[in-house]
Amino acid sequence: MVWLAGVRRVGKTCLSLSLKDVEYFDCELPRVRRLLEDPEAFLAERRGQRVILDEIHRLPNPSEILKIAADHYPDVRILATGSSFLGASARFRDTLTGRKAEVWLTPMITDDLRDFGNTDLSHRFLHGGLPPFFLAAELPERDFQEWMDAFWAKDILELFRLERRYSFLRFMELLFATSGGIFEATRFARPCEVSRTTISNYLSVLEATYVAHVIRPYSTHRPSEIVAAPKVYAFDTGFVCYFRGWVSLRPDDYGYLWEHFVLNELQAKLETRDIRYWRDKKGHEVDFVIPLRRGAIIAIEAKWKADAFSPQGLKALVRRYPNARCYVVTSDVAEPYSRTIQGVKVRFVNLAAMVEEARAALSQAAD
Repeated sequence: MVWLAGVRRVGKTCLSLSLKDVEYFDCELPRVRRLLEDPEAFLAERRGQRVILDEIHRLPNPSEILKIAADHYPDVRILATGSSFLGASARFRDTLTGRKAEVWLTPMITDDLRDFGNTDLSHRFLHGGLPPFFLAAELPERDFQEWMDAFWAKDILELFRLERRYSFLRFMELLFATSGGIFEATRFARPCEVSRTTISNYLSVLEATYVAHVIRPYSTHRPSEIVAAPKVYAFDTGFVCYFRGWVSLRPDDYGYLWEHFVLNELQAKLETRDIRYWRDKKGHEVDFVIPLRRGAIIAIEAKWKADAFSPQGLKALVRRYPNARCYVVTSDVAEPYSRTIQGVKVRFVNLAAMVEEARAALSQAAD
């Protein structure tokens, strides 16, 4: 079976329905939930078929039918979708280890922009990467708030049974407005009127539902490096712009949003959440680090324009990790090229080349 995960309105249902010869069931409908109350009878009637169980997290025990299918009805091919991954809440009583393949559908990537016929990144940044929002002719400001309300009502309240709606949504708003910064729970506790522990729990929920990406520090030299404080990114640039109050972009905004877009592209195409950042205690920082094997790493600086690059962060990192492969990924490089800057060999690439070279390095490390 395949578990297709992703945030609300990212396109899971549309993608599922594009498959041929499948029987579709929307688990948000009461009649479908009643039909699935007897999993064995349901599966026995569908031997040899392909079945879509959409929004499966709406079932009282979603993992039950998947476990029964995997163990006793292997000829029933199931594609299950949900806004949260298996094991994210108490409702999933079995993580189905070894029984399923997981696919994470991220907000729109560069390939999607070409398919939709609009490669204008300023539009992608402001409208975000949820297809209905991206396709809107006008900035869909009302839709951002409606999405937040639906996320609370249909995902958080049912899956995690959290209380204090105001505190949780206030935390999301503040987190999105400060996206990409180093996370300190105490900064959010007072304005959200909850404890530091509760804030940490809220962040865990947002990470589990793909709404926030917690980028943890990479470190093997503990005395001189940041080892615990994560950076947290919102899942989508459109929500970042909305909660910052941006309805148009200034030149300085592009670099900030480009960093989010690069992260989304790396996660989508490398199919990993194991992306770190690096920072030492003197304040030198590198945007993203991808660990390889035997201490080798890929170090990535995301810059909207190549001439905005400063080598200080990579230079400090290379002093501690001389085998690091250093990259600057920009929007204005057509063909990759390499330069040695202040003793550091740096490869300047566009986003497509960055993904291909990272994928090749990860494949080589796995071999």
